[in-house]
Amino acid sequence: MKSTMCCEGFFKNSKPYLAMISLQFGYAGMNIITKISLNGGMSHYVLVVYRHAIATAVIAPFAFFFERKAQPKITFPIFMQIFVLGLLGPVIDQNFYYAGLKLTSPTFSCAMSNMLPALTFVMAFIFRMEKVDIKKVIYQAKVLGTIVTVAGAMLMTLYKGPIVEMVWSKHVHPRGSSATSSKETSDRDWFIGCILLIIATLAWASLFILQKVALKTYANHQLSLTSMVCFMGTIQAIAVTFVMEHKPSVWQIGWDMNLLAAAYAVTLSLSLSLSLS
Repeated sequence: MKSTMCCEGFFKNSKPYLAMISLQFGYAGMNIITKISLNGGMSHYVLVVYRHAIATAVIAPFAFFFERKAQPKITFPIFMQIFVLGLLGPVIDQNFYYAGLKLTSPTFSCAMSNMLPALTFVMAFIFRMEKVDIKKVIYQAKVLGTIVTVAGAMLMTLYKGPIVEMVWSKHVHPRGSSATSSKETSDRDWFIGCILLIIATLAWASLFILQKVALKTYANHQLSLTSMVCFMGTIQAIAVTFVMEHKPSVWQIGWDMNLLAAAYAVTLSLSLSLSLS
């Protein structure tokens, strides 16, 4: 009986960590599926619209069912917080991230996303949400971790090592100016993709900072806040897509990888949210 209670307590305390580990596996799968969809010709602007439209449709009923009582009043400051959260998350973060993913690779995109804790820590310190007492070991570890993370990300951005030749590709050597031109284009696209991923990570970190402020009002209505941010982001993403994409055909979606890419992240995030509740 005692051992059973200990196991239950251990599992309860481990749930947040297990959820975060599962989330990282989920993000890896999401990047691979999204990369395949983008390489297949899907517009990342349209992908953002569909993804957050599905998220709104899925999360809103749960928010209504579980959090319909004592809803906070939406004043103008709260509306502006939701508006900016939608702009930072669905519009800036997602569009820049997918554009960077298209120019780089799923592995590299995940590696660049590891800058998020470091950038969030720096921004929280700037806005006085995080105190740093350099005499304490925990803060020394945070500062050192931030420096190492940012330095590693910049190294991955600015340095691209030599090609590692496999046995089956050892005797294949591209020739001529076309190969040189292709390499220069690839290097340029890779660098641009790195910059786009850094901008996306900055927007993501800013989202967490502002979300901390918004959660003071929606501490007991997190699903409601999430659904409103997704809805606001969907409206903003539609406006951006109409500006950037002028062909009606880009909106076409079927029962294929494009639909899976749009629905995958919603299913992942909702499952983890319900498992933690």
